[in-house]
Amino acid sequence: MNDDVRNIVLGVAAAGISAALGWLARTFLWKRKLRRKQAFFGLPENSESLLVVNRDPAATEPAVHRFDVYALLELSALIKSCGAHLHVVTQDSAHQGFGERTEFCVGGPGSNRRMMAHMAAMLPGVRVNIDAEPGPDRGAFQIGDERYRMDPGITEYVLLARLTAGDRREARPVFLFCGQRAITNQAATRYLARNHERLARKYGDSFVLLLKVINSQAYGPDVVELVEDVTRTAQTPLPAPAAPRNSHRAS
Repeated sequence: MNDDVRNIVLGVAAAGISAALGWLARTFLWKRKLRRKQAFFGLPENSESLLVVNRDPAATEPAVHRFDVYALLELSALIKSCGAHLHVVTQDSAHQGFGERTEFCVGGPGSNRRMMAHMAAMLPGVRVNIDAEPGPDRGAFQIGDERYRMDPGITEYVLLARLTAGDRREARPVFLFCGQRAITNQAATRYLARNHERLARKYGDSFVLLLKVINSQAYGPDVVELVEDVTRTAQTPLPAPAAPRNSHRAS
């Protein structure tokens, strides 16, 4: 074998080794990224998850708003990317506890009984105005001492939460997407899908974030700002409303 042939063989071998090492490195990094994603969502390979569907309060018959359908589709893709399975149930048929499998619960307490139960159990510092009558406080959030009113299509709010049941390390998380309108639920699911790595690094296992959806009538669910981390406030019970005083007149 002359020098030219030997150099060609060595070059091909070096290229093959470099390509193999590069493939192994990319595979290792991809698997590590996938494991972190699975850990954050509580979705190991072939695990089961629960997707709780709300109802459209404006419909006379049981129905799901189209923006909530979009939110469910985005969550389904997220679950599938972790190699997990999903089980879809309606908000009035999810008669089971939480912590056994990851749950994604979509919709505010006015359209989702399951959300109402979760908020009462895990977010006692949050109240949502579910009054059907028109008014400035309709759909407003009260979080601690602060109140967040919506201006439909202009400024709207949504709570995005990752919560676990008690101190059980093996408990699977519950993800809540509690918005003032259906489009804000989709905005929260999209925000989670895009930012889950940063959220995992910054907030860890449990968090409650207040997000603001800006000009949804023009930008849809895409323009979202983080208003505040309200975890501590949302988990601190609000004081009970003062009982009305009876006035007595002297006869």
